[in-house]
Amino acid sequence: FAVLLLLVSGFQSFEPSPMQDFCVADPASLDRVNGLACKDPKSVQAEDFFFSGLHLAGYTTNAVGSKVTPVNVAQVPGLNTLGISLVRVDYAPWGINPPHTHPRATEILTVLEGSLQVGFVTSNPENRLITQVLKKGDVFVFPIGLVHYQRNVGKGNAVAIAALSSQNPGVITIANAVFGSDPAIATDILAKAFQVDESIVALMQSKF
Repeated sequence: FAVLLLLVSGFQSFEPSPMQDFCVADPASLDRVNGLACKDPKSVQAEDFFFSGLHLAGYTTNAVGSKVTPVNVAQVPGLNTLGISLVRVDYAPWGINPPHTHPRATEILTVLEGSLQVGFVTSNPENRLITQVLKKGDVFVFPIGLVHYQRNVGKGNAVAIAALSSQNPGVITIANAVFGSDPAIATDILAKAFQVDESIVALMQSKF
């Protein structure tokens, strides 16, 4: 029994400690790993760990009224393997960060300016909406993989900073994925899934 427990724990375990000081991403490498290969540590520079511009407001004159400025491994190669990243989100009045998921990260969001209504939906079969209105200085957590959103409910612009538990959290915006896939999902499939006429699906697809 003790041997069985040891084997099970071995299958479930992972190495929690880094094997080196850092693993700065080398996007030019042809090596295929779960993440990005490391560049030669001797070629690493301060710029590999640096990002400038998060103080700048994002352009929110668009269909949804928000702009996400990411700081992940694509912008900061030094984040590779470190399991953390962040974003700045700017919102026009009544702008939204549309329903989306992060397949590889939990998110913790802090409001810097304005007021946001935020929420996430639990998994099937409950699909329960958990929502809250946040003010400046408030914090909210979106669990990994769950659909969530934010909406500016204040009179002026709003700004938030969010940290994510992955250097490459990924994002799946629900409307874009469902109605804007390439190639498109067949209209009859979506019509049955959403219980609407195919003409409505075609109209939605035309917007993405």
